[in-house]
Amino acid sequence: MYFCSRVSDNHKVALTGECADEIFGGYPWFHREDMFNADIFPSSMDLCPRLLLLKDDVKDELNIPEYVKMEYFSSLAKVPVLLGENKTEARRRELAFLNITWFMSTLLDRMDRTSMYNGLEARVPFADHRIVEYVFNVPWSIKYTDNKVKGLLRKSAEYLNILPDEIIYRKKSPYPKTYHPKYEKILCDNFMEIIHNTNEPVLDYIDTDKAVKFINEKKSYDRPWYGQLMAGPQLIAYFIQINYWLKKFKG
Repeated sequence: MYFCSRVSDNHKVALTGECADEIFGGYPWFHREDMFNADIFPSSMDLCPRLLLLKDDVKDELNIPEYVKMEYFSSLAKVPVLLGENKTEARRRELAFLNITWFMSTLLDRMDRTSMYNGLEARVPFADHRIVEYVFNVPWSIKYTDNKVKGLLRKSAEYLNILPDEIIYRKKSPYPKTYHPKYEKILCDNFMEIIHNTNEPVLDYIDTDKAVKFINEKKSYDRPWYGQLMAGPQLIAYFIQINYWLKKFKG
């Protein structure tokens, strides 16, 4: 939101890079063996942090791991099959499909909402269906040209001479989230206010004792969800957002 607001100060239209990682294989689950072979959504491998603060009866009733597993295998059943592909290439196709149908749609929704809220028209060239459909069928050996992440995309930019080499071949940098302790404190204070107000709807789902203990513990920065730098504070932010959503839509 802040980034889009600053861009909109001087521009009304902008190009964004969303979707390049999904279709050109930029994420670590395309490369790391443990993530590549994990039988779960690659962007949500560890459900434990997401369940940490829920009440036990809520976890039992929802059975979230089983639901996630069901959606995962339901999605895999829709993956287009290319005859003659070996097991490894077929798995890469599965990961690409999961990224496009789940992860990418979330990013596009975020980009659309945050940009339009600020009167900024954000165009997403990598989401053009012609590029998505074409690159989906490009062999990994070509996507990974020169053994570089998103090698095909980088090579194309180099061939077209549209960017300097320091941009084309720089290391991937995840979208940043602040480490600043003041931001963490704002989140903790906000969440504590919610916990102490018995009318807040999210309290139907979270264990307040667990939540208070979590707030008072030192937050972890060493096990980030990919691209997000603050596993502990991010979890608090999620529950603040859920509470806002429940209040706004009378959930």
